[in-house]
Amino acid sequence: MSASQQSKPALILGVFLFLGLFALGAFAYQGAHDMKQYERSVVVKGLSEQVHMADQVIWPIGFSVAAETLPELYGALERDADKISSYLKEQGVAAQDITLGMPQVNDKLADRYNNQVNDKPRFSAQQTVTVFSKDVKKIRAIMSDISSLGKTGVVFVAKNYEQPIEYSFTKLNDIKPIMIEQATTKAREVAEKFAADSFSSLGKIKRASQGNFSISSRDKNNPQIKKIRVVSTVEYYLVD
Repeated sequence: MSASQQSKPALILGVFLFLGLFALGAFAYQGAHDMKQYERSVVVKGLSEQVHMADQVIWPIGFSVAAETLPELYGALERDADKISSYLKEQGVAAQDITLGMPQVNDKLADRYNNQVNDKPRFSAQQTVTVFSKDVKKIRAIMSDISSLGKTGVVFVAKNYEQPIEYSFTKLNDIKPIMIEQATTKAREVAEKFAADSFSSLGKIKRASQGNFSISSRDKNNPQIKKIRVVSTVEYYLVD
């Protein structure tokens, strides 16, 4: 066998080895390129907000009385509590939605910080009638008119900081799906704008997280109007 004939198999083997190494290198390059592509991403946030009227209210109605004796004091408490409860029922509030709290009684003679021990009357007390209702519109109308009971001798506590009026929105589960969809859509819009500005295309979602829903008063003057808010954070791959 001549030398040229012996070298042909070696040449063919060398060619195949070269092609194999070239292909391996190309695959390795492509893999590295793909990995580098997957390292490029953008993190965006999408906000969804809605405004709804509260659908539940807890209204504490505080009132005070004064008397020289305890029997007179408790008699006055009972009288005014009955006046308030009767008025509420006349306005359409159900009896089971009205509750009466324990009175807070003050005795001037027992108050060591009171120097005017001879002030009359000796006893004073505060009590609260609480209304729980899901008819917020009706209760707010009653709130604006209940002061008319003042003409009958009821003394209302002007501002009760310990027991403020509470408005609640309880239908969050009904609006959650659409709000999450809105937040995710807005996040994608922001990501697409970023990708276009960087001459890239938006890829698949790398990771996503949903923030907690928050419910707050729209403003301090309208606590019955609630603002519901959620923010979704989404990370997208960027591809050339």
